[in-house]
Amino acid sequence: MKKLTMMALAGAMISFTASAQDSAVTDDMIEHANMLGQNALKSSLTEDIITSLTTEVGHRLAGTANDKKGREWAMAKMLAMGYDRVWEEPVTIPLWHRGSASVRITAPYQQNMAIVALGNSVRTPEGGLTAEVAQFDEYKDLVAAAPNSLNGKIAYVSLRMDGSGLKGYGYAGQARRNGSVAAAKAGASAIIIRSIGSDDNRTPHTGSMNYAEGVTQIPAAAISNPDADLLDNMLKYGEPVTIELNMTSHSHDPVVTYNVLGEITGTEEPEKAVMIGAHLDSWDLATGALDDGTGVSIMMSAGKHIIDGGIKPKRSIRVMLFAAEEEGLYGAHEYVRAHKEDHNDFGNTILGAEWDSGTGRIINIAPGVGPTSLNVVREMGAVFAPYGVSTLMTNTAKGQSDMSALGNAGMPAVNFGMEPTNYFDFHHTPNDTLDKVDMPAITHNAAIYAMFAWMAATVDVDYQK
Repeated sequence: MKKLTMMALAGAMISFTASAQDSAVTDDMIEHANMLGQNALKSSLTEDIITSLTTEVGHRLAGTANDKKGREWAMAKMLAMGYDRVWEEPVTIPLWHRGSASVRITAPYQQNMAIVALGNSVRTPEGGLTAEVAQFDEYKDLVAAAPNSLNGKIAYVSLRMDGSGLKGYGYAGQARRNGSVAAAKAGASAIIIRSIGSDDNRTPHTGSMNYAEGVTQIPAAAISNPDADLLDNMLKYGEPVTIELNMTSHSHDPVVTYNVLGEITGTEEPEKAVMIGAHLDSWDLATGALDDGTGVSIMMSAGKHIIDGGIKPKRSIRVMLFAAEEEGLYGAHEYVRAHKEDHNDFGNTILGAEWDSGTGRIINIAPGVGPTSLNVVREMGAVFAPYGVSTLMTNTAKGQSDMSALGNAGMPAVNFGMEPTNYFDFHHTPNDTLDKVDMPAITHNAAIYAMFAWMAATVDVDYQK
């Protein structure tokens, strides 16, 4: 079976090569890209990098000592790998301290619940607060609550994330991101939400939340899915349910962290660059293996495979490790601001792609480029086909996570899609650890990114057109 698979792969490569005589992606490009891919698939480098990151650094909460340790680790690694340039660019962020958090139901029956503060949350009053729970099925129901209708109460949004349906991460996450503002407008003293996750473990999911100018800042936290079930059952009795909430989370004065960049300098137009990226920061509950250690290791190893391939691209390739993604894409927004306003070279970031999707194997590529260059991206996509990667017929990609800030500011982008995984069982929890990583899958992804970045930076095309 393995022999047949390799024969089919070789046949597909030959077939595409034969059809590429008049293509922008030349036979020589295809041959070299396949060499990069095959070498990457045989390498342990991606596994070695993520093992090093999670073992030697651990969590990388933005602005902390471990964040600095992670940046120093990344720069030393890229320099040792032979990147032509490695540097940092400053990003000012609010420094948040998680502190402690506890919650228990005090009536009608006493029960302890597992809880975690949401990122950026303020603390409860000294000694905590005890209040009646006001339950809402969804975020939109909370938004509709009348002013002062929640005075002296704790708002609770009970919607369970649908792992594969319409009420998935983005939809359910509205309560986490913006629920504190909606609850405060209705007079609530605090808000708790059912964790935005697909698991049934007593490991609640953290994540960032927002405050709005002119709206009272109230404490915000998430309870685990089993504890949310317990609270839901108690509310069904029809009696008032009160809880005691105690949190010490708080923010400090702003601090400076940094985006980390490593470059493979192009031979003909070095000022122009294809950017492949991930975010270096993580939440502090675990070691940030899935979110986004996988992306960091994929990008860094893809660059190293390109270096080892021996043929430099015509334009530069920049590996970007963004700062403070978890708190609100701070590193990405600062990159756009600095390079569009201060340096006037944002347009030289000619194409971007990020990985912030955990450990699933890449199965498709979605373009987001100009109408003329779309065919060129599809030609590149055809090179990935023997590796199990299809090219979607859409052309609306803006880039994942951080890269979406660049995409929305005008940078052409592609998105790589992955096979379904249990990523949201572990996302933003203490279970985001190395044992959850599918090493063959991220090795495969590093091969695809190496092939993509090298071809994208070598082919003669303007992705804006």
